[in-house]
Amino acid sequence: MPLPRLPHLRLPVSAVLAGACLAALVSAPAEADMPGSATDRALQSQLEQLVRAPGGPPGIIAVLQRGESRRILRAGVADLETGRPIEPTDHMRIASTAKAFSGAVALRLVDRGTLGLDDTIGRRLPALPQAWHAVTLRELLTHTSGLPDFSRSPDFLSILLADPHHRFDSRRLLDFVADEPLLFRPGSRYQYSNSDNIAVALMAEAAAKKRYEELLRQLVYRPLGLHDTSLPQGFELPEPYMRGYDVPIQPPTDPEDVSELVGASGVWASGGIVSTPKDMTRFIRGYAGGALISRATLREQRRWVDGASEPAGPGRNEAGAAIFRYTTRCGVVLGHTGNTPGYTQLIASTPDGERSLTLSLTTQVNASTKPQLLEKLREVEENFVCALLRK
Repeated sequence: MPLPRLPHLRLPVSAVLAGACLAALVSAPAEADMPGSATDRALQSQLEQLVRAPGGPPGIIAVLQRGESRRILRAGVADLETGRPIEPTDHMRIASTAKAFSGAVALRLVDRGTLGLDDTIGRRLPALPQAWHAVTLRELLTHTSGLPDFSRSPDFLSILLADPHHRFDSRRLLDFVADEPLLFRPGSRYQYSNSDNIAVALMAEAAAKKRYEELLRQLVYRPLGLHDTSLPQGFELPEPYMRGYDVPIQPPTDPEDVSELVGASGVWASGGIVSTPKDMTRFIRGYAGGALISRATLREQRRWVDGASEPAGPGRNEAGAAIFRYTTRCGVVLGHTGNTPGYTQLIASTPDGERSLTLSLTTQVNASTKPQLLEKLREVEENFVCALLRK
């Protein structure tokens, strides 16, 4: 649907809302930064073509890892003013890939018996609308809940348009749609909704009696050795960071730095996390590879339904519990995508966690605003997956 725009920017605002062992995951792999093989040179060329494309990102970084061997390819720059190259330790907004983190928290609590996949909103969050009470944790994680999306609420968007730095009460975001019924019978269909992962985080807090931010530290950051990942409330990014830009499709308008356009409080568990390509590589290898949860819970996570991530990832997309299966011409990887003002993300791994891809762009690419660029990006993503899976 058409997206609202800030009065002083070209940027669509509502789009903001839009097994390996642990020791191996946190060790320092050998790195190679210069594309030497013909495959790497071809991949490098594709990144450079994306940078030059109309509306393309000023910078891209790709981290491909096989076991302990890591290759880094990049094009463009992290900062248009200084020309500084992107580093794997640069901070960035990870957008909806943060939903995988809420899934990791919830599924770890399921493993501990603190939460159940069949636990309902009515049991864990009885203060939420009665009409929502039958929705289960499983349906929230698979986007089959029917919860209306708070990020599309006119009241929410009005506040954000008036003050992009507005500090929302993250735990009251669902209040914006509390008077609305479910969009459909829970479990009957798939529809991506930012409300789902807000409810997941609130259920985790209610069950564990700890704040979501502490659960992230305890259950995800520490076990995987994520030292540069956080869930802030404000709009400022920690240094160093790759700057995110609103890049027009048509010249002569220059790219506009929107790195700190909006605060994280209005997206919270659905998209507010800040991380680095290095940490995101560690995360997806552990999360998709099953290092965080038992085999029984992993089987439940991988019950696939038709549904695409936002934006759609490479190949054919199917949805599991806070993870997606991307079936490409070369094989299958599991992961998540995300886009927000200034940034587009893909994190993916083989189901055993041994091979992974992290691809980060410094502009927002989605089907609503840049459909042709998204189509090209998905082609490039699939080519990177093929390079990753090649024997």
